[in-house]
Amino acid sequence: MKIHPTAQVHPKAELGKEVEIGANSFIDKKVKIGEGTIVRNNVTIMGNTALGRGNIIFPGACLGAEPQDLKYHGEETQLIIGNRNVVRECVTINSGTEVGGGVTRIGDENFFMACSHVAHDCIIEDNVLLANGVLLGGHVKIERNAKLMGLVGVQPFTTIGQYSYVGGLTRIVQDVPPFMMVEGNPARVRHVNVVGLERAGFSQDRIEALKEAFHRLFRPEELKQNKAVEELAEQDGLTPEVRILVNFLRDISKGKSGRYREILRKHALQ
Repeated sequence: MKIHPTAQVHPKAELGKEVEIGANSFIDKKVKIGEGTIVRNNVTIMGNTALGRGNIIFPGACLGAEPQDLKYHGEETQLIIGNRNVVRECVTINSGTEVGGGVTRIGDENFFMACSHVAHDCIIEDNVLLANGVLLGGHVKIERNAKLMGLVGVQPFTTIGQYSYVGGLTRIVQDVPPFMMVEGNPARVRHVNVVGLERAGFSQDRIEALKEAFHRLFRPEELKQNKAVEELAEQDGLTPEVRILVNFLRDISKGKSGRYREILRKHALQ
């Protein structure tokens, strides 16, 4: 374990084997840092925050600060971060709120580029990329392998589907379907995320099935999307990816304003 002499590490903080803490970094008393994690200089990790193994935290990052939410009044909440994440310069990830379940949760092998922000009660699954300046509102969920490019802004209670790609400068106010490319202001589904799926090892047959579903669901000339979704749902032999897409679109209709997770707002405020 290597701790720079100028670092402030509370004696009650729990540090695993081979953890490194750089110059002028601050580690609060309830922080737990897993084996092999590297915290570089001028990093702040505060509150009830737990990091797993092999993470790298770059200068200026602030993890576990109180949520930026007017409903928060000092309750005991958490930030839980998994393994092998990269958190670049000046990234901020806030802890949860009581009304949101009390936890902001980050999975494994995610990449948070400089100046991105993850608000309270967000759920980030695995292998997600947030490019520079991406801003997530509270209660956002990002499913595995999604990629958000620079300066994307995401409305609270939004879901970003797995293997989706969100183009830079896009304003997201509705759920982003899995396996799709979305960009623009207002955001619009443009096509299947073919490049991303190919890089992830999806076969051409599975990608072609998604392309066919895209044309039926997002470019209907006569049918409304809800009807197209139900017709496709009743079809036999759908690939797993198309079935995931159909179920995702069905769930959206249960929420409000195109956001499935809006149902959580109602339950949280009861």
